Amino acid sequence: MTGMTSSARPFLNRRLAEFGTTIFAEMSALAMSTGSINLGQGFPDTDGPEEIREAAVRALRDGRGNQYPPGPGVPELRTAIAAHQKRHYGLSYDPDIEVLVTAGATEAIAAALLALLEPGDEVIALEPYYDSYAASIAMAGGTRVPVTLRPEEGTHDGVAHRRFRLDLDELRDAVTERTRLLLINTPHNPTGTVLTRAELTAIARIAVERDLLVVTDEVYEHLVFDDAEHVPLAGLPGMRERTVTIGSAGKTFSFTGWKVGWVTGTAQLVTAVRSAKQFLTYVASGPFQYAVAEALRLPDAYFTAFREDMLAKRNLLSAGLADAGFGVFRPAGTYFVTTDIRPLGESDGVAFCRSLPERAGVVAIPNAVFYDHKEAGAPYVRFAFCKRTEVLMDAAERLRKAFAH
Repeated sequence: MTGMTSSARPFLNRRLAEFGTTIFAEMSALAMSTGSINLGQGFPDTDGPEEIREAAVRALRDGRGNQYPPGPGVPELRTAIAAHQKRHYGLSYDPDIEVLVTAGATEAIAAALLALLEPGDEVIALEPYYDSYAASIAMAGGTRVPVTLRPEEGTHDGVAHRRFRLDLDELRDAVTERTRLLLINTPHNPTGTVLTRAELTAIARIAVERDLLVVTDEVYEHLVFDDAEHVPLAGLPGMRERTVTIGSAGKTFSFTGWKVGWVTGTAQLVTAVRSAKQFLTYVASGPFQYAVAEALRLPDAYFTAFREDMLAKRNLLSAGLADAGFGVFRPAGTYFVTTDIRPLGESDGVAFCRSLPERAGVVAIPNAVFYDHKEAGAPYVRFAFCKRTEVLMDAAERLRKAFAH
């Protein structure tokens, strides 16, 4: 038979069979086909600083990075990454042997897990988790062990608030003899939770006691709000020698298409990650690396203004969602807000998000896709607020019209 194969075995590696097309691709296509406002995928709708864009143009014209850059990344960027870690957190890394540039944080995650895991190793990850975590653990032959962040209601300064909280006892109990690695994300996507210094100190204690490696995804490090504080896990006692820290230019400088991320850690850890990374993209984003080196050296005023702009947008969209009747988890970090749709009389986030473009002209992401325990995430829906103010105002108004009574 023409065009057929005699093999009964599926084409796709069975480790990846559960993943299919990402929810982001599905929802972005839905936004395009319906002309809806896309608050699903987390990319800004405006570019970052003009001087950084011009730095990339300058690098292109000067012939810097148009051919393969060095495997670990261009020296200027590695030096800037090390200086950034020192300037913001007091962490010292040798740019020659303790810094690795990657094709975005997604490659950094994949390379770290492919490098550090062997088949049968268990990885504890905070659920809900970014979808590439599960796929990368699977590709490495590891077993993912979710520890679920649980919603809780409380008061802060006399104001009622909702947040997702880590149960440290549950985390401790999840560790077995097969546990190799903790995969930590703070500020946390999609819940907007920022783990506190006390929580991270407890995580560090578990890692040291049980001799675990830690991969920590800190790509939203410059987006923390209110009284939240970003605390790098690598700076806590006993953690530098066991922690791979992942950062990214896309989230901080609003150039997500440039795909420039990085890894910092000890020479031994970075060498291990580089051994896997070199067979993924080998190298990427040559001219953009020079531009990101300049971006990391921007004055504190840039980072402050960026955070304040996102804070105003968080408040705008959160208020609009609350007015429309959603239960709102006001994020302490990231540029996502998670909502509970049960006050709207809904309970299935996936069905809700598929119908939302038709009902309100807005696209969101169902949190259930980030869970192994689908029922735990079923009533939650994530909206991105890294969009222009007028777009967020339009989306909030559409949601109010569709749901407010």
